[in-house]
Amino acid sequence: MAEVARREPGASWLSVIWSARHDPAARILNIDLLTVLIAILLPWSTSGVAIAAVLWMIALIPTIEPRPFLRSLMRPISALPIAIFALALVGTLWSDAAWGTRLHAVSQTAKLLMLPLLFYHFQRSPRGAWVFIAFLASCTLLMAVSWAVAFEPDLTLKADATMRGIFVKNYIAQSHEFALCAIALAYPIMMALRTGRTRLAVLLTAVALGLLANMMFVVVSRTALVTMPVMLAVFALLHLRLRTTLIASFAAVLLAALVWTASPGLRATGLKFFTDWQQTSVQNNPSGVGSRLEFWQKSLRFFAQAPAIGHGTGSTRGLFEQAAVGQIGARAEIVANPHNQTLNVAIQWGVLGIVVLYAMWWKHLTLFRGDGLAAWIGLLVVVQNTFTSLFNSHLFDFHEGWIYVLGVGVAGGMLLGARRDAATAASHQP
Repeated sequence: MAEVARREPGASWLSVIWSARHDPAARILNIDLLTVLIAILLPWSTSGVAIAAVLWMIALIPTIEPRPFLRSLMRPISALPIAIFALALVGTLWSDAAWGTRLHAVSQTAKLLMLPLLFYHFQRSPRGAWVFIAFLASCTLLMAVSWAVAFEPDLTLKADATMRGIFVKNYIAQSHEFALCAIALAYPIMMALRTGRTRLAVLLTAVALGLLANMMFVVVSRTALVTMPVMLAVFALLHLRLRTTLIASFAAVLLAALVWTASPGLRATGLKFFTDWQQTSVQNNPSGVGSRLEFWQKSLRFFAQAPAIGHGTGSTRGLFEQAAVGQIGARAEIVANPHNQTLNVAIQWGVLGIVVLYAMWWKHLTLFRGDGLAAWIGLLVVVQNTFTSLFNSHLFDFHEGWIYVLGVGVAGGMLLGARRDAATAASHQP
């Protein structure tokens, strides 16, 4: 591929992919580079990710070996994401929503079809770490830009920006990726210190602290505030001794108290939990936390009306419209998303959908048992998605859903490949 690039410096991605059609190694490299491109674009662009994903699938198709691929689809880690998409597709048959609404709801699950493909590809590719490095570098650049926007708000590309420090997308997406990168760096920092690579440890620590400082002093979502302690606890339980965990916990509490005192924005975000609830429960005014509680109460009633297979794909908004008749204030809010992944699934596909969703989370969680960077990143992505989905429908949201697909798919493929190689090596030993 390098020779092609030298002959045609202006070659597009499509031409490079096409030129490598007779070289298996080059085809694999092209797919790896397209995955890296998706990781780079994810913090910045929705349309860019969608275009790169289409190119990725076009590049993958000629490299698929039918029998190994079909065997890989039989694994629960691959079959369950497909089952969610299939359930969404079949669920259109008993939904009362308009067909445009039904198909839009189906499209929210389509990204899950990338998971089996990523498992299959990165089981054979040695470059999965490139994807994680690319995502970290892209988020680090976004963090630097966020600091610049915090000091000069006119730099933002968001015409309707209501929060400082947001250059693209929104503060929820930004906090989600910054929290993931900051906590994920704990493992490579620990390994670098253990192996005497002090400069690398210092560099990665500086990046992690920069991401955390941005969240504490520029802007942070409440979901990130709630889930970060859980993610840190997972790291401590897996990789630290009890004494070290107790010392680190004490230091973290002390540091959190100091940051809480020094950051008015963080205090305002934390106190908003209580003020939101009071604003909605007492005054019936819409608010972040208060409105969510109202959505959840209504969603439980909708679920009780059709507990087995739900109301069908895309039915959520219509149910909220019916419930809003004769209501005012927060009780009259109409949404297509109850801001809880379980309830989102329960309304549309009932207990059947919940079973498939939780089975997928569980299978992906158990996939990442063991040591190593891939196991740690994959585990962290699943844990973060599971807990943030208590307050949002992050599996179906574009940005957070793609982080799950990319993180679990690449890390899972790397682990599957490593375990296959280890089994092959063991079988050849006398």
